[in-house]
Amino acid sequence: MTFLRPIILLFSCLLILSCSQIDEKRSANGEALGTTYSIAYYSEDLIPMDKALDSIFERVNQSMSTYRDSSDISKINRGDSLVEVDSLFQEVFLLSKEVWEKSNGYFDPTVGDLVNQYGFGPENGPKEVDSITIDSLMRYVGFGKMKLQDDIVIKESPEMYLDFNAIAKGYAIDLIGHYLGSQGVEDYLIELGGELLARGVNKDKGSYWLVGIDDPIQQMGQRELTAAIELRNKAMATSGNYRKHRTDPETGALYVHTINPLTGFAQKSDLLSVTVLAENCALADAYATAFMAMGYDLSKMLLSQEKDLEAFLIYSTLEGEMKEFATPGFKEVMKEL
Repeated sequence: MTFLRPIILLFSCLLILSCSQIDEKRSANGEALGTTYSIAYYSEDLIPMDKALDSIFERVNQSMSTYRDSSDISKINRGDSLVEVDSLFQEVFLLSKEVWEKSNGYFDPTVGDLVNQYGFGPENGPKEVDSITIDSLMRYVGFGKMKLQDDIVIKESPEMYLDFNAIAKGYAIDLIGHYLGSQGVEDYLIELGGELLARGVNKDKGSYWLVGIDDPIQQMGQRELTAAIELRNKAMATSGNYRKHRTDPETGALYVHTINPLTGFAQKSDLLSVTVLAENCALADAYATAFMAMGYDLSKMLLSQEKDLEAFLIYSTLEGEMKEFATPGFKEVMKEL
């Protein structure tokens, strides 16, 4: 049996050599889509990131940026009915339609004119906001008045304005995740403008990626966390007007103002912040926006129906108390601060 010893020794050496090739933690940081990004990933080899990220951000901007006059979405918004949209646009359109339907219209990418009217979009503002103006704009609001036929967007009215800003950032994060996966990267954390996508683990810590949720009531220039969670192969998006809340002089309740796509008016919302966990960041991004418009009660109702979503809601009661609600799946990943 002595002839087996050289083979065993050779196998052992190969095993030791392979185990010694440990992935290194690497990072990429920069600015894109009007915000900043930060990527941490583990890989034995350095992944070519710069050109890949530039390509992803350029494709997203050229397809869906309302801040770029030459983009496909800007052309469509100007009434060009012959624009052939790319696969990215089509996927975001269909994901938006899904969330629009499930949220009963509270997520609506056709509120762009209203957003501009209130001064929150790429156009200068705010402008005059009254019932007559809002009623006239509401004629062009409603995602059901728009459809995708092959690669052409069909609108009931040329004046309809499409805005994917509440989902495109999350979708860009998903594209980055797909790229890292195509390069064999299994453990990474991507952050873009506060939204996150995690896969695998933080190998330095030997655990899932630990991330924080901002406290919606905090002083300007400070950052305080209200919760921390383990991000277990999920995407996370948070929406909330952290420093733009108002206090009801009669009840002391805290409110933020958000545009209701069903009425066209900026209304009080008792939700101060919502954090959503989903399988991909595009959906987490879109649902976080929808929940802010829906408010606490309607959000809880939708969460009870959508089992693939988990959420953490910070809301204000009529008595002026700030309270928290977490779905069972969200509670499972919460950690002590």
